[in-house]
Amino acid sequence: MPASPRDLWPRLDNANPSYLNSVSLLILAPRFPASSDCSSMSPLQRCLLPFLALSLIACEQQPEFTQAEPGEHLSAGAATVRKFDQNAFSLPSANLAPSRRLDFAVGNSFFRNPWVTAPATTTARDGLGPLFNTNACQNCHIKDGRGHPPGPDAVSATSMLVRLSIPAGAEHAEVLIHQGVVAEPTYGTQMQDMANPGVAPEGKVRVTYSSVPVRFADGTQVELRKPQLVISQLGYGDMHPDTRFSARIAPPMIGLGLLEAIAEEDILAGADPDDANGDGISGRPNWVWDRQQQRSALGRFGWKAGQPNLNQQNAEAFANDMGLTSSLIPHDNCTTAQTDCLAAPHGGEPEVSDNILASVLFYSRNLGVPARRDVGSPDVLKGKSLFHQAGCQKCHTPSFTTSADAAEPELANQLIRPYTDLLLHDMGEGLADGREEFLANGREWRTAPLWGIGLTQTVNGHTQFLHDGRARNLLEAILWHGGEAEAAKQQVLRFDSDERAALLAFLNSL
Repeated sequence: MPASPRDLWPRLDNANPSYLNSVSLLILAPRFPASSDCSSMSPLQRCLLPFLALSLIACEQQPEFTQAEPGEHLSAGAATVRKFDQNAFSLPSANLAPSRRLDFAVGNSFFRNPWVTAPATTTARDGLGPLFNTNACQNCHIKDGRGHPPGPDAVSATSMLVRLSIPAGAEHAEVLIHQGVVAEPTYGTQMQDMANPGVAPEGKVRVTYSSVPVRFADGTQVELRKPQLVISQLGYGDMHPDTRFSARIAPPMIGLGLLEAIAEEDILAGADPDDANGDGISGRPNWVWDRQQQRSALGRFGWKAGQPNLNQQNAEAFANDMGLTSSLIPHDNCTTAQTDCLAAPHGGEPEVSDNILASVLFYSRNLGVPARRDVGSPDVLKGKSLFHQAGCQKCHTPSFTTSADAAEPELANQLIRPYTDLLLHDMGEGLADGREEFLANGREWRTAPLWGIGLTQTVNGHTQFLHDGRARNLLEAILWHGGEAEAAKQQVLRFDSDERAALLAFLNSL
C-alpha cells in the first residue's frame, strides 16, 4: 500500500512549541530513506533535499523575539519593585505586607549600621573583629548592590575580599566535607586587611592590571584588563608556598530570597555534568555543608555556590568579613599564630544574637528586584534574540517558578526571571582562580544572576563585573567568558556594532 502524505512527514506529536515555531518548512518535507544512497530517493525527495537541509539548520536557530512576553517586565513576579534610582536595590518586595515592613526595617538597620569594638555601651552592635574586612554589611554591598576592587589610593580593600586555601591531601578528607577548603595555616580562609587597635592586620591587598587585546570580526579591538593580586605587609609571617588566592567583590543583594525559594529539583533538572546532550554545557551542582542541618546540601549562594542557604551565608559574612560570632559560627577567625587576636576582648557569646541574625535574614530574603525597562523596545528585543542565538540562555536560565513552600509567603509561587541556573560551569583558564571550594574546581563558577544588572551604574556608580571586578563594562565581561561559554563568546565576536549595541541594550534592560 502506498504511503500516505502523513507518513512522509516527521513525527511532531511530542514536539514542544518552540520547536514547532522553528520548523515551519520542515512539516512540508518528506521522510527520507535511512540509506545514504540518494539513488533510492524519488525525484520529489531529491528535489526537496536542499530545502530539508535549510529547515534542519533553522531548527538549530533560536527564535526571533518580536514582542515582549506577557509579564516579562516583572522580574520577581508580584515581588517586583518599580524604583530605578540609586535606591533601586534597597526596597522591600512589593508584595510585602505593611505589617511586615517594620521587620524589614529592623533588619536593614543591622545591615546598614556599623559594628564597634568591644567592650562598648552599644552592646547590640559590639564585638567587631579582632580581624575584619569591614564594620558594616552595607560597606561591601554598597546600596545593597555590587562591590568593586580597591583603587590605587584606597585605604583598604573594602567591598572586595580575598579567599585563601592550600591544596588538600588525603588527610583532609573530613575537613573538605565540612569546610570545602583547607585553610592557609597562618591566615585562615580569608585575608583580613583591617584590625582592632592592638591587633595587627593580616596584610594589605591591592590589584594591578595588564592589558589583553581582543578583536571582533569587524576589526574593532577591545583591551581587557587582567588582574594581578598584590599582597603585602603580611602581619604574621610568610604564607604557605602553595597558597591559592581568590579575589571576590560583593554581589548584589536583590532577589536572594527568591533564589532560595527555587525548588531543588528544578535546579538539578538543569544539570548535565557529563554533557549528555552534547551541547558543550555541563552545569554541575555544588554540594556543600549545611551547618544547621549537619548534612550536605545543594549550594546556591556565593561566587562558587559554596553556601546552601541565606542564613548560613549571612553568618559566614558576619564571621569572616566582620569577625562577629553567632550561634551558627561561635568562634572568632583567629589562627593559633595570631596570639593578639586570640587574646582580644569579645562582645558576648554570641556577638550576633539569634534575634539579630533572624532580622538580617528577613531583610536579605525580602530585598525586591526592580522591574525591567523597555522590554518591548525593538533594540531590546533584537538583543534578546541575539542573546539566545549565542546560547547565553543555556547557563543564564531566564525563568523559574518558586516553590509553594517558600520560607516567606511573599516568595512562594512566583514566576521569576533571574537569568541564572545556580549551577557550576567551567569558565575557562582566563577566569580560573585555581581554588577549589567543595565540589567546585579551580575553573568553575556559579552562573551569576543577571537581574538588575542594567542598574549597576545608577546604584553603585560603576560598571565593574565578574567575580573580581576586572570587567569595566558588560561587553568586557562577555569577552572574558571561556570554557563552556567559549562558543557563545565566539558568536558575540562575530556580531557587528549594531548587534553588539542591541545585545547590550537587552542586558541593560534586565
